[in-house]
Amino acid sequence: MAADNKKSNNALAMTLLKGRTFIVLIILMIFFSITANNFLTVGSLLTVAKHVALYGILAIGMTYVIITGGIDLSVGSVAGLAGMIAGGLIQEGLTLKFAGVTIYFSIPLVVLITVLLGAFIGALNGVVITKFNVAPFIATLGSMYICRGLANIRSNGATFSDLAGYEGLGNTGFEVFGRNFAGTMIPTGVIILIIVAVVAGLILKKTPFGWHVQAIGGNERASKLSGIKVDRVKIWVYAFSGLCSAIVGIIATSQLVSATPKTGESWEMNAIAASVLGGTSMAGGVGSIGGTIVGAFVIGVINDGMTMCGVTEFWQKIIRGLVIIIAVIIDQFQRNLQAKMALQARNENK
Repeated sequence: MAADNKKSNNALAMTLLKGRTFIVLIILMIFFSITANNFLTVGSLLTVAKHVALYGILAIGMTYVIITGGIDLSVGSVAGLAGMIAGGLIQEGLTLKFAGVTIYFSIPLVVLITVLLGAFIGALNGVVITKFNVAPFIATLGSMYICRGLANIRSNGATFSDLAGYEGLGNTGFEVFGRNFAGTMIPTGVIILIIVAVVAGLILKKTPFGWHVQAIGGNERASKLSGIKVDRVKIWVYAFSGLCSAIVGIIATSQLVSATPKTGESWEMNAIAASVLGGTSMAGGVGSIGGTIVGAFVIGVINDGMTMCGVTEFWQKIIRGLVIIIAVIIDQFQRNLQAKMALQARNENK
């Protein structure tokens, strides 16, 4: 009888652990609706949604990376660099000194160039990690500093303001990514988040590539022995993370209609927190896009809720740090409980 009760308690604990992020989100919504004035107004919720879109897209790329057992600290800096590249192409164009001409690109081409640049930087991270055996933390930390430096060099630390473009140059329309979608009240960034989330979720759960990503995080050596091209998969994963970062840089820059080198500072922490809160294991092998999106909502609600309550940025950083630590502790507790329940099940079947 005692064994049955213990088994039932473990099952209940596991259910609560799996749904912890959603439970926390509900609690936070209730808390801030009471403590923060106008938190549940349409305007405030739309602001939260815009921020969630940025954190969510970053976190989707981060989720893939963490599932493989890695980490990407460069995502915020890549977003900032992407915004500066897009802003520079719109405002200054591309000057070909040898020909004495300046080329101005249409907005679709600006977006394509920027996104490809982000993917290229991510792929370079993957190459450094896989081909030179550099730890992901060190490789992406270095990349973080390099990209932030390049973002400042691009304009000598200045801001590209008023990116509305010029009709005569055919580069207008960039602000569409920061507006609401097609006359609705839904921010375009949220639509992009949904598209990225659906595609990334289907790839992760329904394709051989997604299965390989999870297998590598579960046991990299076994994956190699089974014929999975581990290095190639990792390079593609980091390229995807860079691509997601560039998309975020474009959206953030479009929302401001200006590009600043400071865009994306510390956003890598939000991406990691959203992924881990959503159930992605820092040990690798486990994670879901749906959970990451819920985690992004939690981070967005915490950040905006604290701002509305007048919490200073210094305390916000402390709280975000505690959130990451607690999330990792809970993840470890869940893994230990799962292992314990699996062992009990095996013993009962003997």
